Amino acid sequence: MPTLDFKGKQFVYSHHLSVPFRELRVEPGKSLPAAGKQASLDDNLIIHGDNLEALKALLPTHAGKIDCIFIDPPYNTGNEGWCYNDNVRSPLMKEWLKKSANPVDKEDLERHDKWLCMMWPRLQLLHELLSETGSIWIALDDNESHRLRLLLDEIFGETNFIACVTWRKRYTRSNNAKMFYSQKDNIIAYRKSEKLNVMKEPRNEKSDGNYANPDNDPRGPWITASYVNPAKKEDRQNLVYGIVNPFSKATVEHPTHAWKHGLTENKRHIEEKRLWWGVDGKAEFPRLKLYLSESEQLVPVDFWDYSEAGSSDDGSFIVKSIFGSDVFDNPKPIELIKKIISITNNKTAVILDSFAGSGTTAHAVLKANKNDGGNRRFILVECERYADTLTAERVRRVIKGYDFKGTQREALLSQKLSWTDFSKNQHKILEQVQSIENLQGADYDNIKKEIKDGVLTVTGERTITETMPGLGGSFTYCTLGEPINIDSLLTGEGMPGFDALARYVFYTATGQSLTEVGAPSADGLIGETSLFRIHLFYQPNREWLRSNDSALNANRVQAILKSNISGKRCIVFAVAKFMSQKELTDKRIEFCQLPYAVHRMLGD
Repeated sequence: MPTLDFKGKQFVYSHHLSVPFRELRVEPGKSLPAAGKQASLDDNLIIHGDNLEALKALLPTHAGKIDCIFIDPPYNTGNEGWCYNDNVRSPLMKEWLKKSANPVDKEDLERHDKWLCMMWPRLQLLHELLSETGSIWIALDDNESHRLRLLLDEIFGETNFIACVTWRKRYTRSNNAKMFYSQKDNIIAYRKSEKLNVMKEPRNEKSDGNYANPDNDPRGPWITASYVNPAKKEDRQNLVYGIVNPFSKATVEHPTHAWKHGLTENKRHIEEKRLWWGVDGKAEFPRLKLYLSESEQLVPVDFWDYSEAGSSDDGSFIVKSIFGSDVFDNPKPIELIKKIISITNNKTAVILDSFAGSGTTAHAVLKANKNDGGNRRFILVECERYADTLTAERVRRVIKGYDFKGTQREALLSQKLSWTDFSKNQHKILEQVQSIENLQGADYDNIKKEIKDGVLTVTGERTITETMPGLGGSFTYCTLGEPINIDSLLTGEGMPGFDALARYVFYTATGQSLTEVGAPSADGLIGETSLFRIHLFYQPNREWLRSNDSALNANRVQAILKSNISGKRCIVFAVAKFMSQKELTDKRIEFCQLPYAVHRMLGD
């Protein structure tokens, strides 16, 4: 398989392994917990900090548990002013960055190398966080899409490529452009593994609008499919037979082609009255009724129009309506993320956005939950100073409701429509629009109907002068603590809490995340896998760690053996032991000394 080489790749290739683990520290004052509850790491999360370090901090709790990742990294156009400042342990790398432009600008001839150096370790960690049935979706324009594809092929595997979706984000053109003016972005999607082998999206008004019920069939609206097989009679003789038209009583057989269905299926179709011979019963050949009530979800396509996935203007309009001004450039529209969420098709999905920006992903998750009663969770990571004042503040406002003065618009119908289609189906289309007005007109101050750029749009408009209703929900705001390393354990400064260290040692020992930490007990058990039981004796107290109370002794060994009914191998983390390793080995116990075990696992 071809691979992409770029300046600095040899230095960042394993950089994600050397990034230190940090404790996620809850900030209660900036969190918005559910009523009667305290802020905790089990809730939706908004993390303020470098996304590389935040992703590493999530591994002990979320490795292999993220169902959907959406990221909107810098497009690297040269106009964004992003900085590459990862602390890669290489003198050559540091010397290179010292001499080159930072922030990255359009004059920087090495900006593509820097962008790839920035993305590589983050994609590695995102890959570890994804579940086996998870998928990642990355928004980019044409500046880096082709290079990103090669990067993703190498990290995720080229067989796990799903699609490169064209998202038409603009509906106007600029004549100021000298060459082509781009109306689209790319959404590049990969899966974690082949365990994700089917993707469908919910049906929508556009697809359901093709169904009708001209004969008042009690089974509801339907469409028809041809009964004639593309194969000729001589090729499929088992599908050649006569069908009686119940209206004319004539026996019908196609002169050259076979039928699509065998005699047994045909008999069932007749018994269930699924054959359609036209309004007057004079159709030359029958067609098969397919009912809306029996229809499956839709296979996604790789072109998303702004009419279904939102536009750039939609994203800006929402942010402006929440904050009263344009406080963020080019936010993604909610509809785009909601469409990705709908394809994920999991009402309990955990959705991660490590380039959170204005917080659109959280907004989309909360709205999806409100619409279908789901229990999806979001994790946002934002490194900039506005993580609290913009990213989290947007989420606070949409949860509680916010003051809004202006017009709220909601698309009630959006479908592509040519004038030919309109002239042929004018009565049906007008009837469909009238039905929407009759059913939903009372919910809005105005129903706006227009055909623009070949799209029929029906929009409900509501004048809001008070408060936009809240979507409900909660979240915990976190910052990154000090690195979990040998220095902090030896000096007692910035020592991790028990839960943080428990999750860390469990992950480093087993490669699995620990959902719930066992309470401190006589045997020190913090969790187990199908093969191991992991024990930890620790307190974030320097004096305690230096005392005999912190050691693995005979009493603790007996407690471990007594509780180990399954007979699994036990791995014990403690500062010291008062028994030989030979004695422990005979009892299927492996001792790992703190802080040296941590030091060794970190690779320092």
